[in-house]
Amino acid sequence: MLETAALLLLLLGVAHAYLGERYLLMRLARREDSLPRLLGSSAFTLGTLRFVWHLIALPWGAMAWLLWLAAQGEVSRLALLQAIGVALLASALLPLLFTRGRHLSWVAFLLAGALVLGA
Repeated sequence: MLETAALLLLLLGVAHAYLGERYLLMRLARREDSLPRLLGSSAFTLGTLRFVWHLIALPWGAMAWLLWLAAQGEVSRLALLQAIGVALLASALLPLLFTRGRHLSWVAFLLAGALVLGA
């Protein structure tokens, strides 16, 4: 049952990212002139929406990983911290890519991820 739950979460994350990009975010990008101008441009607004949309899939991936490990036996403290740390580091990449680093959440995600993995 845990493997099935893990697979469902993984598929949900992929479907959420793909379908949201295709049917929501791409349509918003075409109407960029109607988006609010944050930090001087609607491109920043769209980039923020994009990274937040895709950010949702990262905790689902970490949970899927932990569920998969739990199905194989007990989840160790190390595995738990690795799943969280990797998800946090991946979370830092999204605002870096989609807003070119102007959304400063990447700093907190990067530091938190490094601290968790360093623990």
